[in-house]
Amino acid sequence: MTTMPERHLVPADRLEAQLADLKPALSPAAARTEALRCLYCHDAPCVAACPTAINIPEFIRRIGNGNVVGAARTILESNILGHSCARVCPVEVLCAGSCVYHLKEEPPIAIGRLQRFATDHALAHGLRFHRRAPDTGRRIALIGAGPASLAAAHELAVRGHHCVLFEGRALPGGLNATGVAPYKLQTDVALEEVEWLLGLGGIELRTGVWVGRDLSFAQLERDFDAIFLGVGLGPDSRLALPGEDLPGSHGAVALIEQIKNQPGFALAGVERAVVIGGGNTAIDAARELRQLAVPAVTMVYRRSEAAMTGYAHELAQAKQEGVQLAFQLVPLAIEGEARVTGLRCARVDAQLVPLPGGEFVLPADLVVRATGQEKLTALLAEVPQLTLEKGRVQVDPRTHQTTHPRYFAAGDCVNGGKEVVNAVAEGQRAAQGIEAYLASLNGLTGERGDRQHG
Repeated sequence: MTTMPERHLVPADRLEAQLADLKPALSPAAARTEALRCLYCHDAPCVAACPTAINIPEFIRRIGNGNVVGAARTILESNILGHSCARVCPVEVLCAGSCVYHLKEEPPIAIGRLQRFATDHALAHGLRFHRRAPDTGRRIALIGAGPASLAAAHELAVRGHHCVLFEGRALPGGLNATGVAPYKLQTDVALEEVEWLLGLGGIELRTGVWVGRDLSFAQLERDFDAIFLGVGLGPDSRLALPGEDLPGSHGAVALIEQIKNQPGFALAGVERAVVIGGGNTAIDAARELRQLAVPAVTMVYRRSEAAMTGYAHELAQAKQEGVQLAFQLVPLAIEGEARVTGLRCARVDAQLVPLPGGEFVLPADLVVRATGQEKLTALLAEVPQLTLEKGRVQVDPRTHQTTHPRYFAAGDCVNGGKEVVNAVAEGQRAAQGIEAYLASLNGLTGERGDRQHG
């Protein structure tokens, strides 16, 4: 059990420390210059594109006026994890992707980098824009300490409720700490944000506690007024390929976690890597391997490039970094004896029918499976009255209450795996749903905690 995440637990010799920042921090002069480009649109499309509805023109105007503290306040009052979202959000398809400058065929405002500029300042100076309401005596258990749970816990703590985060891993933060591409967000930065958020008070963090193994749902129901499920997704999906368990064969999420947090993990001797998949995780894994100086990295996808689910701008960057692409190939087996030596593939047509004579072996020292993650169906099935559909928790979209009235859920276990900002937005909605549920228990209206102003 711990009350604060220990950044010293992050090994100094982790591979992610070798990777450069994808979008470096702006200098004050550069931030002000960029902010002054903004047209401060009325009914700004960038705000509509943000899942947490940050008032983007307002915070940018404040940066342009030299009011960085005010800019940070505007961001963090809408998105308490705005510090990490500034780094990991795919702004190219969200806020910046909606910028009116596209209509002028000019570069959009660098919204993500301006958001980082403001939130970096807030965290560096320990600024806080929320204050807790008086203690209500209510207790909420939150399972998992990823973005959805953190956002929900903060919202509930502001309202005066006591929150306990149960995290099975040694480090909190969810995929921000273990699974986000390290050239976007490194673990120590993610933990800095968690430490800052917990500084509000009223949020207790217990790491190394696996609900369902160390603690039962029945115990949680006995000790807490409401329970929030923010468990995310499970391990990398398996493909049932021969050779899948050979040394040198990895799931993408597991590999990224090793790169981010495993002491002594190295890629020495890896000359040729193959990444199976066409989504964003596959692109992230491929780009990391290239940036870590693996000479040849190839993405293998069973369909055409047009059918890939990964973001086009990320794929374009991968190509620029030297990632090779191989389309309409279906993996048949991972080759090797003592360790991986290649990936056996079959060429297929547009209907995935194997072509005659199209079978061959693609040489590889490392094979990475990036074809999705398993659902935590077995764990979630332990919750009585909980309804699952294709492994996803079913909730009321307005309140995120599940079919068991004391349970609420948000994040990947509900949406199947979206962005960090979606998890934050859902966690905040769930907190409001929990507040309404608690108020219904005793007829209270549930006042929000005061905010500090200045």
